[in-house]
Amino acid sequence: MSLTIGTMMALSFVVSLVGLAFLIWAVASRQFRVNQADAEIIFPGAEGSDHSPDDPTSFGFQDDAEPGEGTDTRHRKLIFALIGFGTFWLVLGSIFGVIASLKLHLPDWLNGSAPLTFGRMRTMHLNSVIYGWLSLAGIGVAMFLVPRLFKTDLRGVNLAWSGLVLWNIGVATGVYAIATGWTDGMEWLEIPWQVDILLAAGGACFALPLVLTAINRNVHHIYVTAWYYLGALVWFPVLFVIGNLPIHTGVQGGTVNWWFAHNVLGLWLTPIGVGAAYYVLPKIIGKPIYSYRLSLLGFWALALFYSQVGMHHLIGGPVPTWVVTLSVVQSVMMFIPVIAVAINQHVLWGRNLWAFKQSLPLRFVAFGAVMYTLASFQGSMEAVRAVNTVTHFTHYTVAHAHLGAYAFVSLVLFGTVYYLMPILTGRLWPFPRLIGLHFWLVAIGFGVYFFSLTIGGWLQGLAMLDASRDWLESMQVTLPYLQGRSVGGTLMTLGHILFAVNLLSLVFAARRSTDTADTAVPAAGVSRGVT
Repeated sequence: MSLTIGTMMALSFVVSLVGLAFLIWAVASRQFRVNQADAEIIFPGAEGSDHSPDDPTSFGFQDDAEPGEGTDTRHRKLIFALIGFGTFWLVLGSIFGVIASLKLHLPDWLNGSAPLTFGRMRTMHLNSVIYGWLSLAGIGVAMFLVPRLFKTDLRGVNLAWSGLVLWNIGVATGVYAIATGWTDGMEWLEIPWQVDILLAAGGACFALPLVLTAINRNVHHIYVTAWYYLGALVWFPVLFVIGNLPIHTGVQGGTVNWWFAHNVLGLWLTPIGVGAAYYVLPKIIGKPIYSYRLSLLGFWALALFYSQVGMHHLIGGPVPTWVVTLSVVQSVMMFIPVIAVAINQHVLWGRNLWAFKQSLPLRFVAFGAVMYTLASFQGSMEAVRAVNTVTHFTHYTVAHAHLGAYAFVSLVLFGTVYYLMPILTGRLWPFPRLIGLHFWLVAIGFGVYFFSLTIGGWLQGLAMLDASRDWLESMQVTLPYLQGRSVGGTLMTLGHILFAVNLLSLVFAARRSTDTADTAVPAAGVSRGVT
């Protein structure tokens, strides 16, 4: 036991050293000699000049392509393919999730086939969404933003195409393996390690083009979004390889399991979501973030405090007390980066509600940014032993996981995709009202889902702690809330289908006129002075 935990801590220390090396390099290259003007690096034109709102759906196309936007057709098709395949896995994974949810209160439904059992459906849902949707769409967003941030063309496009093929084969093979009962048996690590080799190879093919693009950048200062993406490129490969090594068993496996699972959310999906929001929010509004120095503080605080947060899932387990205590302390310290992000992003869009009302993509991203704040605060409180005693092993934890991975990351990705696809294709969304319907379906659906499981999970935990009540009663008390979960999940799935319909409709939409004004959506009521 001590060997495995010691090895894991040593490897975490090595990762921290890599982060420290980046920090030293950043200081030596004067990346931290920043001022508020550095926040304007994402805008075209001179620093301090007036910036126009940038959202083709709401304000029309910009006159000229930005440096790094690229004219390489294969690059544009690559981004479209990444988002398209990600959307496929989102819809398929959502269907798996609805089936799994229904079986919690309809256990005799679809019980004639092993792949349709709750255990397999739920696991197929998790892996389809995490590795299929969130990872592929997140990489697609990175392929769009990184060249723009570094004002240079994407390098290694052919290599990235190879990564797309390998990654999809890996996800498809992994989901099929789970359906047949072949898994590694640990949450978030169910895909067999033999299949994980494909994902590791595909991930390397994605990472190298982004790294090469960063090396060949045409800017000195690295904008905060790029810091989040470069950090994720360092953290995720280490997490993935260590977590999937076929050497962890028993309690050792559980320890590595939650070290991996929580860090995938915090050091892979969180940088994808926060990084995208730091770019899209100011671009759409046309104003820089509130405090640029604070944004860099938030990134480095995330790097310092998140790596051991996952151990709070092992409170009460047969692991050394100091491991859990370290996790609780780091979980509480996560208030620092979360508050930094909240101040920057919420103040920006909150002062510019005119843009929030007009821009559909901005609604998704701003909503997701708020959910990041709530999910992080809730996670820090859930790590405290007094709260964890009630919520552990209940549906409350499931609600919290979806607050982070779905309401935060997925909503930000939805908004970013709605922002970038018209720029990528030169076409406006043909049915803007469907975008609005998509937003309300997923927002209302998630609200029903989250509050049902949060309330039901808390009551479940209290019932399990009451020695005078039968254990079965703690299950029966959750039944109406599980039905609410299915209603919310179904609404979200309908929203995902609309998202896919919107993407398909864009393929067949007419390209924009050479005259930008002909395709611009009137922006009545926009006032640069209204804050």
